[in-house]
Amino acid sequence: MTEHKASFPWKDKIINAHALGGIETAILDNGPARGSRVAWVNTGSGLRYRVALDRGLDIVDASFQQHSLAWLSHGGLTGPRPDAHTGLEWLYSFGGGLLTTCGLTHVGGPEQGETGDRGLHGRISNLPAHVESVIQPDPMQGRMDMKIVGTVRQSSLFGPNLELRRVISSTVGHPVIRISDVVTNLGSTPAPHMILYHCNYGWPLVDEGADILWQGTHESLGRPMDNAIFNDQHDFKKCQGPLESHRGAGEACAAIKVTPDQEGICTVGIHNDKLGLALQMQYPEKQLPWLTNWQHWGIGDYVTALEPGTNPPIGQNRAREENTLILLEPGESRQYDLQFSLLTDASDIQQFLAAGGA
Repeated sequence: MTEHKASFPWKDKIINAHALGGIETAILDNGPARGSRVAWVNTGSGLRYRVALDRGLDIVDASFQQHSLAWLSHGGLTGPRPDAHTGLEWLYSFGGGLLTTCGLTHVGGPEQGETGDRGLHGRISNLPAHVESVIQPDPMQGRMDMKIVGTVRQSSLFGPNLELRRVISSTVGHPVIRISDVVTNLGSTPAPHMILYHCNYGWPLVDEGADILWQGTHESLGRPMDNAIFNDQHDFKKCQGPLESHRGAGEACAAIKVTPDQEGICTVGIHNDKLGLALQMQYPEKQLPWLTNWQHWGIGDYVTALEPGTNPPIGQNRAREENTLILLEPGESRQYDLQFSLLTDASDIQQFLAAGGA
């Protein structure tokens, strides 16, 4: 009994588990996301985040202690837009956030295909989820984990019929978010498949002088704006201050082949020495062989994103040409695992810096 009290200092001092942490679901009643379902997650470690149940089970707001982690766009969270699937319509409902899922059949700019138009970054983030379960922690029974489980279906008659099954989980007392996704072809014919995790970081985590951490090789996506940032004369792994050249649509991207550790895990993220804080992101290289770094140092629109994916955002047509497009057979599944960890301990941060090539 003494050992139990030492392990759980709250024993006999709380009667409601939400005093430690947990999940609260709600329906928003105002603004452009009015009527949308969300889930607020409190890890009890200083890390809090909001899951958009009606936007592909993506993660919007996220904060650690007093610091915001995610970049939010002008519009922030909006309601789902299943019709936003051509041209640049995706941008009208792109809220930014810690995680916006891109895919499931196309990642990249608008293009024409054999089945019609494909819009920027696909459909999945504009589709509501079917929530299977919300599992709360139960400290009194020794269960400290909490999770949200749901499915999102991206389907069309005579077209691809893909299901994303997502599990978002955290543990009371630990500043960690775990994402476990399974994409399955529920159709009767092979389906093209691309996925990219658009993870958007903003101020104050992202600030002038903060480190953008990854270790590996990179290549420009070929646009003049990309080459203006990602070149040998420029330290593109340090966050800059706002740039006049990035007003409006000014931006830069690079496609990165991250060097994994001996266990095949890629470690990337952001370190802000002024805050004594790092956000570490880890994922298996075999699942997500590419990382895209988006840098948009706009006036107000001040953001950098680290985006693990099956492909860079090159589009389905180019992926076909390069023979890198995944075709899921009927009944076939692919799994993707992603973990966000907040680090404040000096030794943990030093290990992260070493793994990230600082």
